[in-house]
Amino acid sequence: MTQARAPLMTPVLIGGCIIIMISFAIRASFGVFQIPIAEEFGWLRAEFSLAIAIQNLAWGIGQPIFGAIAEKFGDRRAIILGALVYAAGLVLSSFAVTPGAHQFLEILVGFGIAGTGFGVILAVVGRAASDENRSLALGIATAAGSAGQVFGAPLAEVLLSFYSWQSVFIIFAALVLLSLFALPMMRSPAPASRGELEQSMGAALKQAFRDPSFTLIFLGFFSCGYQLAFVTAHFPAMVTEMCGPIAPDGMLAAFGITTTSALGAVAISLIGLANIGGTIAAAWLGKRYSKKYLLASIYMARTVVAAAFILSPITPGSVLLFSLIMGALWLATVPLTSGLIAHIYGLRYMGTLYGIVFFSHQLGSFLGVWLGGALYDLHGDYTLVWWVGVGVGLFSAIVHLPVRERALNLRAA
Repeated sequence: MTQARAPLMTPVLIGGCIIIMISFAIRASFGVFQIPIAEEFGWLRAEFSLAIAIQNLAWGIGQPIFGAIAEKFGDRRAIILGALVYAAGLVLSSFAVTPGAHQFLEILVGFGIAGTGFGVILAVVGRAASDENRSLALGIATAAGSAGQVFGAPLAEVLLSFYSWQSVFIIFAALVLLSLFALPMMRSPAPASRGELEQSMGAALKQAFRDPSFTLIFLGFFSCGYQLAFVTAHFPAMVTEMCGPIAPDGMLAAFGITTTSALGAVAISLIGLANIGGTIAAAWLGKRYSKKYLLASIYMARTVVAAAFILSPITPGSVLLFSLIMGALWLATVPLTSGLIAHIYGLRYMGTLYGIVFFSHQLGSFLGVWLGGALYDLHGDYTLVWWVGVGVGLFSAIVHLPVRERALNLRAA
């Protein structure tokens, strides 16, 4: 008698996709607020950039904390706490009128993203999925973040045409709280081997920290954060200021894209759209091929694409082409990195271990966003900070090659 195949689209996966989609839709929209907020208060570009950079750093710090909270007190409690902190950060930010206030309150937003983002959600999805479906399930949950990016930036752009940026922040806070209606679906078992069940969190951390492969994965995730955060925060402004004019009788105008500002928001949306397919494809490949070689290939492809874009004339066509290609590579690293951690170190403390690795991602995010604003104010364009991103992408492609892709023997210690 043949055993029925385990379903892929479980309630846990569907609920996780809803929560992460809304969380990432809002997170991906902050670049759209870059110019309106700076112009209203007369700030330097670096001021709001630093606020977004602090948000990304707080997200990285909060990720292992929320992973540990989920593993100690329950996944759903961690998600509720994350949503409440996220909403509070957005509402309070809407009343901030100084750079320091924005920068401080973005700590709350960053912690909120940590509680409703990859670290907690992917750990729940990974535990609930069968061995057969785990890689693809992680890819679908990651792609949900890209789906949020598809409508996040354009939604912010549309709302800003009717409301002040302060009101849009409050609307987004309400959306975060509404996402909690998916929480009843997030009931996950905790499948684990006997060794994992006997192993303490301290022993798991000690074993991972002693493993050179964990260090290499940690270092390699840095460039992913640098590139993604810089593009999310600065690409709309970069396109607005550096892109050639949009022909009034051209194809883009026929679709309602008549300004470079609108093109910048559409570029972020297009990256998210392309990444839905790219992330799922990477997850599918991760089930069949070496994850470390796939990661090295993705980082190398990003390096080539980014270098080609900045060396070419920046036109509406090149912006859209870059968005499509980079989008296919955008979050493709996430299911492969999280799947690699689950494969090597097990599922029991996947949330905490992935959260620690993700901190490197967010260190890169902090530098990508902050350097973007600081070097723009210094040089008047984004060229130098873009080339730094090309360099760190090449570093990540190389550093994944020595990773030993094999499951460790778990010790209780």
